Amino acid sequence: MKSVFIIFLFFSACVFSQSSFRLAVLKYNGGGDYYANPSSLPNLIKFCNKNLNTEINPDVPYVEAGSKDILQYPFVHMTGHGNVVFNAQELDNLRTYLLAGGFLHIDDNYGMDNYIRPQIKKIFPENELVEIPSNHAIYHQKFNFSNLPKIHEHDNKPPKAFGVFVEGKLVLLYTYETDLGDGWENQSVHNDPNDKRIQALQMGANILMYVFSR
Repeated sequence: MKSVFIIFLFFSACVFSQSSFRLAVLKYNGGGDYYANPSSLPNLIKFCNKNLNTEINPDVPYVEAGSKDILQYPFVHMTGHGNVVFNAQELDNLRTYLLAGGFLHIDDNYGMDNYIRPQIKKIFPENELVEIPSNHAIYHQKFNFSNLPKIHEHDNKPPKAFGVFVEGKLVLLYTYETDLGDGWENQSVHNDPNDKRIQALQMGANILMYVFSR
């Protein structure tokens, strides 16, 4: 536990100053398309820098699940449509990252659900993935939501947000049946109505505000 605390001190000093905010997309194994929605995070960053007066670096790299470089990023986004596999070293690295103050947002791009839930359980075997209630602060930052916005319809299910809490602190967010990442993409990709894209970007901004103010 001492080593995690030391990492946390380094992480906080080096990463959590607004001028150095940099986000990343998680690269994982298993065959899933981790590279889906390449314009999503850059567009969300642009929206936040304009509407929240943040100074997030617009360059968004991929970071491998097992790389120590993940400690450079206070927020890592994960998406895809298919299989996800973390080996033992990657599970340990992700757990260390999250316990040290990092945050992982997983957005099911449709088809990931059956694969990602068992992997989340392996990261935190003693912590349940629970539904986040509508009164949680993540819904009520600059923009107020009673639930996740529904960007794309898949299986006629309501959008849900789930999370892993460690000692009362949300460290992992899993958004399901919403397709937030698709809503962040360039309008020409999916031709979504502008109001849907704005809802997605506003909810994404709330997520980042929550993460950076924890």
